Amino acid sequence: MSHTVGVRQTQKLRTRQALLDAALGLLEHQSLSSLGLREVTRVAGVTPTAFYRHFEDTAALGVALVEEALGSLHGMIGAVLAETGDSEERLGRSVELILRHVGEQPAHFRFIAREQHGGVGPVREAIAAQLRRFAEEVAAALAEEPESRGWSEEDLLMLGGLYVDHMVITASALLDAGPDGEREVAGVARRRLRLVTLGRLHWLDDTSDTDAP
Repeated sequence: MSHTVGVRQTQKLRTRQALLDAALGLLEHQSLSSLGLREVTRVAGVTPTAFYRHFEDTAALGVALVEEALGSLHGMIGAVLAETGDSEERLGRSVELILRHVGEQPAHFRFIAREQHGGVGPVREAIAAQLRRFAEEVAAALAEEPESRGWSEEDLLMLGGLYVDHMVITASALLDAGPDGEREVAGVARRRLRLVTLGRLHWLDDTSDTDAP
């Protein structure tokens, strides 16, 4: 009995993955809002009825693609931030991580780049939630550093969000540049990170003179 259940579960997971892969392939050339359920099931080789055993609608499928694209990055970025070295070194390694991940999963990142401001609300919200989570994780790591002494939680979260926004911009630039432009994009990304890091060191400087009316 347990063997039968195991086989069914494996088949169920395969069908679900086939639907995700089919959708991702189709989304190379169109937006999620224009994606048809029958298109997806035809490419996946399953019936439309089978689709509803896994997803409520194409929006739910899109949310699953967001998790597939970004979910695994949390552990990877967390590991980079936990490494030894100063923040500039670790953030530089995060650029290498983005380079590798975009190179390995370009279709996923093209999907994220297109749908971040696309017409499917649940997917926009899922992407925003993932990016907020990244910002919180980066802020928590930055809070452990001596340079963050005296910073408020709000400002640390703002800085974390700034780094995450930079990662998103870098990923989009890599997609546009292609393999030939990868080195240039990485160089610009590192210089921008260095600029942010230098600015961070002076964030708590006395600004009373410049703030005065």
